[in-house]
Amino acid sequence: MPDHPDLLVGTATSDDAAVWRISPDRALVVTADFITPIVDDPRAWGRIAAANAVSDVYAMGGRPILSLNLVGWNTDELGTEILLAVLEGAAEVAAEGGWITVGGHTVEDPEPKFGMAVVGDVHPDRILTNAGLRPGDSLVLTKALGAGVVATALKAGQAPDDVVAVSVASMSRLNKEAAGAALAAAATGATDVTGFGLLGHLRSMAEASGVDAELHASAVPVMPGVLELVGKGFVAGGTRRNLTWAGERVEVDGVDEDMVVVLADAQTSGGLLFGAEPSRAEEAAAALRESGHAAAVIGTVTAGTGIMRVRS
Repeated sequence: MPDHPDLLVGTATSDDAAVWRISPDRALVVTADFITPIVDDPRAWGRIAAANAVSDVYAMGGRPILSLNLVGWNTDELGTEILLAVLEGAAEVAAEGGWITVGGHTVEDPEPKFGMAVVGDVHPDRILTNAGLRPGDSLVLTKALGAGVVATALKAGQAPDDVVAVSVASMSRLNKEAAGAALAAAATGATDVTGFGLLGHLRSMAEASGVDAELHASAVPVMPGVLELVGKGFVAGGTRRNLTWAGERVEVDGVDEDMVVVLADAQTSGGLLFGAEPSRAEEAAAALRESGHAAAVIGTVTAGTGIMRVRS
């Protein structure tokens, strides 16, 4: 891509979104994502896919304004009634987020897929990036971990209904309030926690920011039942790859192996991870908990070179 002064580099999620400045006080965020079914309920899948697709906009401190549906569908096997339920679920989330869906594109695909291309806007001076962590920041995580473990167990028919319900509710929840809390706390560094897991995304942030990070594993929120499922072996291949990659830059001291797996769990529509001055981080986490988020201050940032230290 040719150099251009209005193409703002340094995004919250590496190559997942682009930012284009269109005026001194406005920039557009453009992103796209889609997923295969990870739950049995098509409406829930649509809700999760929409929340997942728009997450990059929120992770950059932006506001989504419109989207296009992206659909891969096996019409001969699935018909259109299931697709309608998926689209209705996505429309519900768009209404919650205050953006409009203006059409989309559908192709025949033997494996169904659904997601969105999303356009949002953000003030150029208030963009949150994955290179914005500062020594002295406290780290805030806004959703509990474990969605990947639950999805893996669900595919095997071994996920309890109550555990699935918590995971679906978490994945369906927009990061809108979390982004607002990060901005109110004067955060400059943020990312959403998705396929690379908490450790993978934190590694990217720490390296991009030129800092080290210390995680307090006992403070990290985990969905109920997840550690038990890890103990039974329900760990996705992507999570194991995350462990290998993040392990190159992580030091673990006194933390149970199953908990380390959860820290690398590949999430779909996970929460935001951001850094803020300690007192403001505590205030942000408390405010989010009051609104129903499983938010917590989970660690600290120091000067360094991208090393992560995981303590109990």
